Amino acid sequence: MKILVINNHGQYNHRIHRALHYLKIPSELIPNTTSLKEIKEKDPAGLILGGGPSIERAGNCAEYIEKLEIPILGICLGHQIIAKTFGGEIGIAGIESYAKVRLNIVDKDDIFKGLGDSVEVWASHKDEVKTLPKDFKLLASSSICGVEAMKHQTKPIYGIQFHPEVHHTEHGEKIFENFYEVCREFKK
Repeated sequence: MKILVINNHGQYNHRIHRALHYLKIPSELIPNTTSLKEIKEKDPAGLILGGGPSIERAGNCAEYIEKLEIPILGICLGHQIIAKTFGGEIGIAGIESYAKVRLNIVDKDDIFKGLGDSVEVWASHKDEVKTLPKDFKLLASSSICGVEAMKHQTKPIYGIQFHPEVHHTEHGEKIFENFYEVCREFKK
């Protein structure tokens, strides 16, 4: 029941892997150039697409999203890759920041289970999802970003703009635990 963390060259990819380790969630950090065949051979319970500097350096992530039938959680750049793969619009943030923001949870879906109506999160806003892709629903927004979190309506594919792996994010561990529970349920 291992989660593969896809390294998109972002500063926090190792921290995602370490956060899962502390939570006793089996995981492995792998490059985004790993082939689809190699990923299938590892038989992961789910994927986490980490953050990174740009979509141009996202390796094989779009292929993973399109061809793997397992739960996927995209964080920051991973969130944007998911949106772009499904036809959503990505653009420069209206307010560029790297700070705490209040997340307004509009749908207490699987990954926000037990978190209440709002939490403070550490978010990076340089680029962001401007329009939800077709077949996605909004899970959370903030005063500076309309699409802080989203989920595919029929597939276990989630995207979040913020960073649950840093200690500045309230209940970040719970988000990872909730995603792992989605993976375990999917594997049954």
